[in-house]
Parts: sequence; structure tokens; C-alpha cells
Amino acid sequence: MKIRFLMLGKTRRPEIRALLDDYLSRIRHYCDVEVTELRDPSPASLRKLRLDPAATLVLLDAAGKQLTSRQFAGWLGDLRDRAAHQIIFLCGGAEGFPDDLRRRAHTKFSLSTLTMPHELARLLLAEQLYRAFAILSGHPYPK
Repeated sequence: MKIRFLMLGKTRRPEIRALLDDYLSRIRHYCDVEVTELRDPSPASLRKLRLDPAATLVLLDAAGKQLTSRQFAGWLGDLRDRAAHQIIFLCGGAEGFPDDLRRRAHTKFSLSTLTMPHELARLLLAEQLYRAFAILSGHPYPK
């Protein structure tokens, strides 16, 4: 299984970038990870993206479904067990994602009812993915 982060805007704060890179390296013990950061979220640059039609598109959205860490791990494990080839997490910038990409998403998740900077949301997603893999593998990290 491959996990892809598609992020609108760059992660500029060095302390958040360092933590994000740390969690991405941890996730790589469980699956392939690819990060795409788009500086320019124009319609032209979004059209250039190669999104596998068979991939599961997950949009981070304030109005999305909220899960506990264990529920999120169960969801991820279910996709893994059904041999999902690729999961693409759409992580918007301050303006979110264009409507055409929003409509293509298979699932919408909310990380919190709290409002947070998009860079922090990316970090939280990476940490929760690592936590989910740790739960699925019986690693003591989530305790």
C-alpha cells in the first residue's frame, strides 16, 4: 500500500517540517509514502496532477467524519486488508481545495472540531497515521 499526501502550499515552519519529516520516516517502516506540495494551487497545476483513478481519495475537511485513533486504525487496516493500492490524503491550504477535487473525494475526515493552521493539521495527520500503523502492528507507541 502507498500513502500519498497532496498538500496545497508548502510547510514553511522549520520546526513543523522537522516533526513532519520524522513521522513520515516512521510511516515508511509500514508502507511507501509520497509527499506532493503544490505552491500554486491553480486549476492548471491541479490538472497536471496524476491521481490514480483506483486510489482512495481522502479529503481533510472540517465538516468530515471524526474518528477516534482506534477507529481510524480500523479504517486504515480495512483498506490494507482489502489490498488498497493507494490512499491519497488531500490536505488543503488556508483556502481548502477546489470544488472539483472535493467532489472526487471518497471520504472526508475531520481531525478536530478546533480550527488549526493547515501546517499543524498536516503534522497531526502524519502522527495519526503513524499511530494507526502502530495500533495495527501491536506496537506500544499508542499507549
